[in-house]
Amino acid sequence: MDWEIAGQFDVGALPKDKVGGGFISSVILRRVDPKTRETLTLPPIRLPAGFKQSTALEARHYAATFALFHVCNKTNLHMMLPPDYKKLWKEDFEKLKATEVKKGDSWLYEADPFLAKKEREIAAAELEKKQKERDASQAKSPGSTVNLSLGPSGQHKGTKVWSSAPKVDLGNKVRREIETLVQEHTMWNPYGVEIPGPEREALIEEFTKLGFRRSHIEEASAACKDREEVLEWLLIYVPEDDLPPWCLPEKYSVGVTLVSDDLARESKLKRLASAGYPADLCARTLDNRKGDELAAAESLQQTLVHGAASGASLLMNSEDGWAEEQETLEAIFGERYSAKSSNTCAIECESPGGAGTVSFRFQRPSGHYPSFVPIISIQTENIPAYIRLSAVRQAVRYAEENFLGEQMIYNIIDWLETHLPEIIQDPGKLRDISTISAPPVTPTESSFELPTRQRHKHVKMVDWSPGSSKSLAVKEAWEAKQNTKPQRAMIQQRESLPAWSTQNAIIRAVNEHQVTIISGETGSGKSTQSVQFILDDMIKKGLGGAANIICTQPRRISALGLADRVSDERCSSVGDEIGYIIRGESKTKVGSTKITFVTTGVLLRRIQAGSGSGNIASSLADVTHVVVDEVHERSLDTDFLLALLRDILRHRKDIKVILMSATLDADIFTQYFGGHQSVGLVHIPGRTFPVDDYYLDDVVRETGFAPELTERGLDEDPVASSAAEESFGKILRSIGMGINYELIAATVRYIDSKLQDQPGGILIFLPGTMEIDRCLNAVKKIPNAYPLPLHASLLPAEQRRVFQSPPKGKRKVIAATNVAETSITIEDIVAVIDTGRVKETSYDPKDNMVRLQEVWASQAACKQRRGRAGRVRAGTCYKLYTRKAESSMAQRPDPEIRRVPLEQLCLSVRSMQGIDDVASFLANTITPPESIAVEGALSFLHRVGALDHDKLTALGRYLSMIPADLRCAKLMVYGSIFNCIDVCITIAAILTVKSPFVSPRERREEANAARASFSKGDGDLLTDLNAYQEWSNRVKEQGYWSTQSWCTANFLSHQTLRDISSNRAQFLTSLKDAAIVPVDYSETSPSFSSLNCNATNRSLLRALVAGAFQPQIARIAFPDKKFTSSITGTFEVDPDARTIKYFNQENGRVFIHPSSLLFSVQSYSNAATFLSYFTKMETSKVFVRDLTRKYYNPS
Repeated sequence: MDWEIAGQFDVGALPKDKVGGGFISSVILRRVDPKTRETLTLPPIRLPAGFKQSTALEARHYAATFALFHVCNKTNLHMMLPPDYKKLWKEDFEKLKATEVKKGDSWLYEADPFLAKKEREIAAAELEKKQKERDASQAKSPGSTVNLSLGPSGQHKGTKVWSSAPKVDLGNKVRREIETLVQEHTMWNPYGVEIPGPEREALIEEFTKLGFRRSHIEEASAACKDREEVLEWLLIYVPEDDLPPWCLPEKYSVGVTLVSDDLARESKLKRLASAGYPADLCARTLDNRKGDELAAAESLQQTLVHGAASGASLLMNSEDGWAEEQETLEAIFGERYSAKSSNTCAIECESPGGAGTVSFRFQRPSGHYPSFVPIISIQTENIPAYIRLSAVRQAVRYAEENFLGEQMIYNIIDWLETHLPEIIQDPGKLRDISTISAPPVTPTESSFELPTRQRHKHVKMVDWSPGSSKSLAVKEAWEAKQNTKPQRAMIQQRESLPAWSTQNAIIRAVNEHQVTIISGETGSGKSTQSVQFILDDMIKKGLGGAANIICTQPRRISALGLADRVSDERCSSVGDEIGYIIRGESKTKVGSTKITFVTTGVLLRRIQAGSGSGNIASSLADVTHVVVDEVHERSLDTDFLLALLRDILRHRKDIKVILMSATLDADIFTQYFGGHQSVGLVHIPGRTFPVDDYYLDDVVRETGFAPELTERGLDEDPVASSAAEESFGKILRSIGMGINYELIAATVRYIDSKLQDQPGGILIFLPGTMEIDRCLNAVKKIPNAYPLPLHASLLPAEQRRVFQSPPKGKRKVIAATNVAETSITIEDIVAVIDTGRVKETSYDPKDNMVRLQEVWASQAACKQRRGRAGRVRAGTCYKLYTRKAESSMAQRPDPEIRRVPLEQLCLSVRSMQGIDDVASFLANTITPPESIAVEGALSFLHRVGALDHDKLTALGRYLSMIPADLRCAKLMVYGSIFNCIDVCITIAAILTVKSPFVSPRERREEANAARASFSKGDGDLLTDLNAYQEWSNRVKEQGYWSTQSWCTANFLSHQTLRDISSNRAQFLTSLKDAAIVPVDYSETSPSFSSLNCNATNRSLLRALVAGAFQPQIARIAFPDKKFTSSITGTFEVDPDARTIKYFNQENGRVFIHPSSLLFSVQSYSNAATFLSYFTKMETSKVFVRDLTRKYYNPS
């Protein structure tokens, strides 16, 4: 390549009076083509004035460097430059380049800018040529391209937007059925929202320019609530022969298409339909009239004018004047008159506007003429069918009012010629004309009531009068029990707890304040004792009969554990004096249960269900005390409950609220409930057993852990080996900050050897269930270890195992998530191994992205974990992280309300009577969420149909009553409507738990093959459904335990399948409570077959999943087709899976998660164009999973 620098440098002096003088230079590059001798010149390369230099020489050096940067910016040439110029190259010039690239001038920085310029000019010429061709095409077919504003952000060319959109071609029959369905059942603007005047006028003007009739737009804008709905209304109700051309497919012919083997019948149908009546209506009417064309035409006109055919007869004269009038008409109209038959005539007239002619056709009625109006039709291609029908209807009505009994055809023609232009301009309401084929449905009321079974039962207010007969009976029974030996023994145990010494302080604070905050260290007994102190005080005062204490827990296992423990301490059975209610399971006795431990969600459901009276306080009318435990965790449900309780306190001055926290940071709760004068404070000191801390370096030294020496004996002294001491730093570095399961196992061995024969369990804190499984696999190798998992997804019976003593000669080793930090107390724990990690969900409302990340736990959480080691004696905490890592941890985690999507919360708030402004309510929570998160949640609720103009829809009401993810709840509602409820409940349960398939790392290919064997090509969810149904059938035949070998062979988790079954039962109970399914619904009930008649319809299931998950839909973008030749000819090659791309509305391109069955798919059969997904998560990329293919079937 031959380059030359022409003119050298263009150096200019800057004016002193404006910029202070100095010099700036530019460079002009030219290239001479050695073949054509053509000279190519680039635009001058000139530095901004900010790079001025004091001398011309320096300005030229700067310019030369900048020119060099233009052509060599992708090399390391700057390494050869002086320091000042090196800084220019890497910083200032890079910034200048970035600015130019944003402007679209990146070609100036190509290695060969001359070639880039030439390609740019060629591309510009080609673009200009295509634009000219497009303009010429548009000139030939005006109106074919319309600028559609898709929102406030701007306009997009209609043809460009839709050019790559998937197309669905429907047969005439299917299309008519869909049109009729939509027209009959769509409810427009049920809340009567009116479009403001100026906005409505602007909208009418906009749509008039798009080609719609003004009268149609006015009708639509009067019936609809916003611009989008107006456009939908027009597209649904405006007949296709009056739609603007851009609304119709290319080369689409508007008109009646009839296909029949009976030519005579087809001719009759064409004549009937030529009057403007719908073809399918003509066919039905002709068949009803047994092929009589005259009777069918008369019936159609009667239906058009009166809504139903009439058989009435009015005999005005004894003679029929039809023939006589025909002679008169022929004399008047001359050549314009034509007689098609003795009973039919037509009059040709000039079409309004002068475009062609119009024929008024009259047919002799079956009854006596002129006692009956003749059958009228207007024949022309220039006037839309529904306008012609409108004119006919008005003409017939006019004739019936004015001309019956006299010859009327001439008068009708005169009326039509006079009024037809007016009717064309204003044909009347479209929905009036459309009633001939689709009678409008009477709008339902916009207010929705709860189904009967969901209404909260009437409860009596608390009777605070002491000494009632019931209270005296409770007191007498309590006093008798206090003297029993078991009870005295239990009281003696309780007296050893730190909470016992604060009994009087707690009772005094509760009695004197409406709100009391009790803080206590782990193991202080606050959760088990405080509620008993309150109950015992009420019993002593003669109020035991009225006592009704509800204590909320953030997790099921906590509610179960506390109910067991407190009932033991009171020497009673669970379900009598002490009970519990969790989702899907409860043990209480009406009138006898005084303390009920519930999950926070259960209490929220009770308040929500009881808010129908407009006052949420009525839902707790019979409750004396509400105890909210673990408030320091700041879960979403807890913060929501606190906001509701604060509102209830304003209406019920007698109810008491007690907040219990494991930390001393109570100021935020105190201020939220009115300050120190309104809130009682009690602190319970923790046990004094000391806990020794060992950090990572201490643990490695004590255990002698080294990755290559983990199997050596513990009696070997690691310090004795100088080599081991020298490699200590390398060992720490090799461990890193991740979770080392070999180190955990080594630590367990060390603790066990140190304790020797002393009792005591070991508690290991891990971030998730997968880490628990890996940890337990490592610990199982220790001979006397008794490993147990502990996490929230375990069944209640399995969770209870951690409280039981281990077998003789075994040491209990519990691997737990943060569920064991504060929610439960395991009495025999003497050592804690803390990995310092937790899985935490974060939510970015700007891009609606949930991120599940393993992060460092907070210092407050680690303190709670440490405290678990000092419950029964001096303990030890082994922290598998460094002191530096601990110091960098956050003080406490962010409240969950700022870390998760808020759709479910916003729907719950909106479903409560008396709360109309969701944003205002949430702004009054203890830590208000970001406004953008609330706005995004409300927008999502509108999109899924739960809200309409901030009003709760019927669907939204049902969704709010089902304790499940909104999309799962919507799927179950759809299942009840479309008679496939059982499989929809199963899919919802699978999504709530997880896929039942497991994929061991070392056998991943086998596991994938096993999962694929259950697939029928529909995606992940329906594959998991197939596996569950097969398992369920085998369980019915063989029993639970006999299916375990089958599960193992097919890489299915037996426990996960049981969890799915448990969740199914819970969902079914909720659906019965919401009256979505009959209360006696079961596999043996009569309603089962009817509610599941479509259970095997895979197309319907895919459609319901897509509808329930909307807007979580991804579009499949296939690469260009490639073909290859063979002996038999040319055939299409399936694309590589990596070349198939997926796009969603919010994030642009998304990627299929490797765990999905569709990860490596190379082709999609049956014209699949979309995927619905349940989960979207960002890690290294934005991944989607839990996928279902979405097909369309044009037949």
